[in-house]
Amino acid sequence: MVHTPTPIDGTLRKFALRIPPVISQCSGITIFGKLYRSIVFSTDLAIIRNVNADAIMAVYPFTPQPVITQAIISASDIPVFAGVGGGLTQGKRVIHMASYAEMQGAIGVVVNAPTKNEVIADVADTIDIPVIVTIAREDTDIAARVAAGMRIANVSAAAETANVVRKIRETFPELPIIATGGPTEETIRETIEAGANAITWTAPSSGEIFKHIMAAYRAGEAHP
Repeated sequence: MVHTPTPIDGTLRKFALRIPPVISQCSGITIFGKLYRSIVFSTDLAIIRNVNADAIMAVYPFTPQPVITQAIISASDIPVFAGVGGGLTQGKRVIHMASYAEMQGAIGVVVNAPTKNEVIADVADTIDIPVIVTIAREDTDIAARVAAGMRIANVSAAAETANVVRKIRETFPELPIIATGGPTEETIRETIEAGANAITWTAPSSGEIFKHIMAAYRAGEAHP
């Protein structure tokens, strides 16, 4: 009989974010020998240091900067998938950012949905870590993305995410797929059943967490 040992926790670290348990049902994606199932979408260093996910997806709505990537990778105690542009940022800058991210220690680079296939091909030729392409629309030419060098699809299609994952999986049964899981365990489970190998989970913001803590303090209660 296999015995499960007592989980190790601490007084100060027990108050931390825990990913939804349903994500453990994913098959996972193996990158350089390590299996990834849960990926937290965040650039908040306090969140990154206090969550039990397998990796971080550090994508943000501004022009990517090496100093931001370096700060996140240096502070994180788990691997980081780094955003390198492809929307506002195009062309050679994306390629340079991807190269910087690899040298800084990123486990993969994420390019935005508008990224041209020519740029994806140049990035794939430049770096040795996987190129992850965000898929935001059902009519995306996945075959062209794969031919250009996409190693992992990152499906983020809002309410249509599960349907897009299902469509991709029917045509590309072996393609690794990361997908947003949505707000509930039910939507996460639906996305997994559609064929997602790993799930990105959007953690609550520090402000949202503080709201509950401060409410307890104002009521004269202890830290939640």
